[in-house]
Amino acid sequence: MNHKLHEQALDIVTASLTAVLPDRAVQRALERFTPGPGRTLLVAVGKAAWQMAHAAVAVLGKVDGGLVVTKYGHVRGSIPGVVCCEAGHPVPDENGFAATERALELVRNLTADDTVLFLLSGGGSALLEKPLLPAAELQDITRQLLASGADIVEINCIRKRLSGVKGGRFAQACAPAQVYSIILSDIVGDPLDMIASGPAYPDSSTCAQARAIAARYGLRLSPLARELLDRETPKTLDNVTTRVTGSVRELCAAAAAQCRTLGYETVLLTDCLNCEAREAGRFLASVLRTHAGSGRRLAFVAGGETVVHLTGNGLGGRNQELALGAAVGLQGLENAAVFSVGSDGTDGPTDAAGGYVDGSTLQALRDKGLDPVTVLRQNDAYHALRAVDGLLITGPTGTNVNDVAVSLLDE
Repeated sequence: MNHKLHEQALDIVTASLTAVLPDRAVQRALERFTPGPGRTLLVAVGKAAWQMAHAAVAVLGKVDGGLVVTKYGHVRGSIPGVVCCEAGHPVPDENGFAATERALELVRNLTADDTVLFLLSGGGSALLEKPLLPAAELQDITRQLLASGADIVEINCIRKRLSGVKGGRFAQACAPAQVYSIILSDIVGDPLDMIASGPAYPDSSTCAQARAIAARYGLRLSPLARELLDRETPKTLDNVTTRVTGSVRELCAAAAAQCRTLGYETVLLTDCLNCEAREAGRFLASVLRTHAGSGRRLAFVAGGETVVHLTGNGLGGRNQELALGAAVGLQGLENAAVFSVGSDGTDGPTDAAGGYVDGSTLQALRDKGLDPVTVLRQNDAYHALRAVDGLLITGPTGTNVNDVAVSLLDE
């Protein structure tokens, strides 16, 4: 391993994640928040829900009741006046269903004088869920979508129609109370009706699009599920104000800034990365190979959200697959590295935020009897990278604004 590049990778990851922690983002969004004369209730949903709720209560002083629904292991302590719940992600589970019922009970029978402060971050699609069909079937459809290679917009188009809270329906449940929604965006381009499947935003997708997605990926659906795909979602909501605060653009900008601090000429390739994870890794490695031998210190930054097609039963995540996909292309480049992390600190169903590879990784894998092509076919990047100290582990970060990948050439 190139220890210098590895240490620089850790520096860049730390600086990037620190810049997009939700505390300051929520504080900025609350500068324009004026609650009504009635009760102020808080509902926070997503991987960053605890951090967002903690920051909001610190600013407001108190709330008249609240609920946090976040991923297992993401609650960091108690928050005054707020009940904290943990649930399953990326596949919804019974704890998520129960927490959603608590959220609906909290906002039931409100008046026009009341205000719901709704704090939303990525992961909310799985965590806030009231299934309109048997839970086991919803979980099966979710797994089918995650394994199909469908992107997050396609996945959420389907999930909205199978849910009693997605696609604007949670905001409907809060009416006539006003909903002030603060969003940490985890989708490229910040489509407000798709972030966490838009529980408090009018839905722009259509039944025809949902049917086309189901056909494209050959989803196995019951007659009830097919009927639900034909039920239209709310297209207007008159009780919601929305503020977006924090996105992948800020994550990429922070990564680029730290690269420059470390002395690299830095290029932001894109903050809209949306392709197969391993192909993104191969591309980033090829960029470094093109510039190898130039005598320049170069950094290339790419942010967004890649996808993974499941062909095996291994363990990993899209950022680990991206890194491993770069390993072959980096062979022989002594001063080159590619690394990628998810800003929430959890890449797929693993304890790693992402992965790191450099010019020595391929040989290190072969020395362990591991072939990257075979590993990727098995979707087992986690165990391969762990074998060569290539996992990047941050623990849950409290934020979620997509992923960032960086290529370094230190000549």
